[in-house]
Amino acid sequence: MADPFGPRTWRLAHGRSLVLGPAGLLMAIINVTPDSFSDGGAYSGIDAVIASALACVDQGAAILDIGGESTRPDAAPVPAAEEQARVLPVIEALSERTGAILSIDTYRAETARLAIAAGAHVINDVHGLQREPAIAAVAAVSGAGLCIMHTGRNREKLPDVIADQYHFLGRSLEIAEASGIERERILLDPGFGFAKDSAENTELMARFQELLGFGLPLLAGTSRKRFIGAITGRDVQQRDAGTAATTAVLRLAGAAVFRVHDVAINRDALLVADAILASRRDAAVQQG
Repeated sequence: MADPFGPRTWRLAHGRSLVLGPAGLLMAIINVTPDSFSDGGAYSGIDAVIASALACVDQGAAILDIGGESTRPDAAPVPAAEEQARVLPVIEALSERTGAILSIDTYRAETARLAIAAGAHVINDVHGLQREPAIAAVAAVSGAGLCIMHTGRNREKLPDVIADQYHFLGRSLEIAEASGIERERILLDPGFGFAKDSAENTELMARFQELLGFGLPLLAGTSRKRFIGAITGRDVQQRDAGTAATTAVLRLAGAAVFRVHDVAINRDALLVADAILASRRDAAVQQG
């Protein structure tokens, strides 16, 4: 099992890369939608979206994850042309105004292709390459970084939460390999909240280290999810402290990247967790 805290280069499109491992990195959620469950579409105007994204970079985000279709369970599908009309101007503008890594949150191959052409470096597919497998070819040809997410939607899950992760993501990795995607471009996301109840999400956090068996860096996306509300009793807009607690816990368990709404509070949580990890490393050196 690879050391999740050792340096590992994540290779991305347009010749960019990030070093994962020694310090946790933040991926800011940039919704270009009128109906996102967690921000209520507060940033639906393009100027407001860009201003919000740049503020996230100032607060410490290394990656901006831009999406044009809500992943809310009961959200209406958005036509591909509308999704592209929402996200492409934002990606083009941000590519000119920031050196941050840009990610496109989509399962559609054509949207991913256009987003990479507009300046995106990463493809984030919440369907794990299994809704439109052609998106894997887009990633392979473009050299984009690839976030592959687990989901339990629209299928029968295995009873054990970790076994289901290996079952679903194993199939996703087969698609990636068949398309010629290098493993150094892949990040895995266990998909907190996607067709998982509160008990399953909590168990997934408790057993997170078992996912290190994939030998790939891991992304944690717990921000403002319903299970945090179930634990804390907080409404969606009041879940950032609970989210920060999960960020610290999952960083100590080996997660490398954290997809969040509130960058500032999660930056502080990561600094605390990384200080603890550094202390552990120092103690190990002193003990020989």
